Amino acid sequence: MAVHGSWARVPRTVDEKPKVTWPLLRRVLAYATPYRWHMVALLALILSATGIQLLTPLVLRDLIDRTIPSGDLRRLALLSGALLALPVLSGLINVAQRRINAYVGEGVIYDLRVGLFDHLQRMSLRFFTNTRLGELMSRVNNDVVGAHTAIASTIVTMITNLVQATALLAVMLSLQWRLTLASLLVMPVFLLAARSLSRRLRDMAYQLMDANAQMNALLNETLSIGGALLVKLFGRTDVELERMRSRAGKVRDVGTNRAVLGTAFFVAMGLIGAAGTALIYGLGGYFVIRGSFSIGTIVAFGSYMGSLYGALQALANAPAEFTTSVVSFERVFEVLDLPLETDERPDALAIPEVEGELTFENVFFKYETSQRGLLSQVYRAGLMADVTAALSGDTPKPPARGQSNSSPATEAEAAGPALASSRSQAREWALEDVSFTVRPGQLAALVGPSGSGKTTLTYLIPRLYDPTRGRVLLDGHDLRDLRLSSLSAAVGMVTQETYLFHDTIRTNLLYARLDATQADLEFATEAANIRSFIEDLPQGYDTIVGERGYRLSGGEKQRLALARVILKNPRVLLLDEATSSLDSESEALIQEALNRVLSGRTSIVIAHRLSTILAADLILVLDRGAIVERGTHAELLELGGLYAHLYETQFRSSATS
Repeated sequence: MAVHGSWARVPRTVDEKPKVTWPLLRRVLAYATPYRWHMVALLALILSATGIQLLTPLVLRDLIDRTIPSGDLRRLALLSGALLALPVLSGLINVAQRRINAYVGEGVIYDLRVGLFDHLQRMSLRFFTNTRLGELMSRVNNDVVGAHTAIASTIVTMITNLVQATALLAVMLSLQWRLTLASLLVMPVFLLAARSLSRRLRDMAYQLMDANAQMNALLNETLSIGGALLVKLFGRTDVELERMRSRAGKVRDVGTNRAVLGTAFFVAMGLIGAAGTALIYGLGGYFVIRGSFSIGTIVAFGSYMGSLYGALQALANAPAEFTTSVVSFERVFEVLDLPLETDERPDALAIPEVEGELTFENVFFKYETSQRGLLSQVYRAGLMADVTAALSGDTPKPPARGQSNSSPATEAEAAGPALASSRSQAREWALEDVSFTVRPGQLAALVGPSGSGKTTLTYLIPRLYDPTRGRVLLDGHDLRDLRLSSLSAAVGMVTQETYLFHDTIRTNLLYARLDATQADLEFATEAANIRSFIEDLPQGYDTIVGERGYRLSGGEKQRLALARVILKNPRVLLLDEATSSLDSESEALIQEALNRVLSGRTSIVIAHRLSTILAADLILVLDRGAIVERGTHAELLELGGLYAHLYETQFRSSATS
């Protein structure tokens, strides 16, 4: 059975804790580099806020020890005004600090999301067929937000508390060094407790990340249109509900335990801090009674002590909080570091005029079972899903052993190359020593039994994959030497399962060519035999098609896909003819549209219609990844080999129907 893809590494266990290395930290800080002047301003605000924090207790000491006993009303009014002005100034500084924090944090999120999306857009199809959508969305959303926390909150908090703790200790030592040393007696207990509890909180944070990722994966699988339909058709709502209860329960339990532990953490810190405060006031009171200290000094010292405990508590938590936040960066970097299998070369060529000659030279291709540690497991079967499933967002689920939900003629296209691979473990190559040439304007038909490599062959032409060995050439140029934009403009592909956005017909058509005019849309839809249908709709081209086009019939979606590729007007067309049952009228309309689409283009068609095979200039017969026969329909029938057998069992019936 197919094994679902996982992420680039094995999920981390509680015992396997991540480490913040200098290279990782340097890479994280690099994201703040564009905002370095904002960070300088932030540091200035931190220093200003610390100065105000140090000044307020000194004003209190002066009030208690000097101003009130002396009866100096003018000084009393001045210091009372200072006690009002200092919090106001501190509040203004805090607002400015939060504004800069938000700007830097949101800027980092923007840079990460755009960079991550750009990288994902350029990943090969292999990545998407091996990755759960829920896991991917967790990286793009949850982990990017966690990375925002690292830059905008954790790092800033660490700097703030480090500055405050240093300044507070310096002032306390200058104020009364003996009392300062006495106050530090509880610090070892305070720091050890904070470190121990914060580690446990960090571990729970990792567990919560994993639990949320698993729950998101289930939600994406079962709440998509395809997933919801599958659940309803097989009556599995109760089963999926139990799965959801299990995964949501894990999130609930971990979240509850983390909240309880967090509360215990702050209670414990408060008790230890209270013990320190009691020690200060007890010892300080003794010195006041002995005449060594003033009351104002003790009040100021107590205020400093509370602030110092708060800063040290935050610093004790900082390593765990920082590690938790940086782990989000690490998870994002795992995606950004995945190699681009079909990346564009720096010196890639642009082809302004494409003739359309396609050549395969001794092409070998296999679906790798691992990517040198980039995948967390070695997938023995189901490594690759059909592009139909990838485009539709479905998770491929092949039939149980011994069962089939399609005819032998269509099974390969329905299940994809992965199923064929899983049935033939001894077969190393999906394509083996494939060589042929299709001249400009020619039509080549691919036929063969299930899992013979037909779909795989078409994937190599738009560079969804690159050959393992050999070359694929367009007008004599290796595809790997061409700019991806040039190749994309030259090659169009229509798959069996048409993917449509949950948007208007117009938007779905314009995806092929953004600058197309209304006249262009009408020409394309007329050629695809769907214009009259669209114009009869109440909203016409502005009709919403529904999620993946579920408001349209199979024939309507196929004709819309043909209109879209006509609008793109590629020189090379790849077509996987639909095998789904259509009424005779839809079949006739599609066949007529196909004749228009294929005319004058270099076309490679995975053929299921006899009319296509009869019209082909070249028929390539594939079996177990190799071309075993080639020629015209008449030549191959006369040969009496595999094609003749396929014709008798699959295609001949369509001639009499």
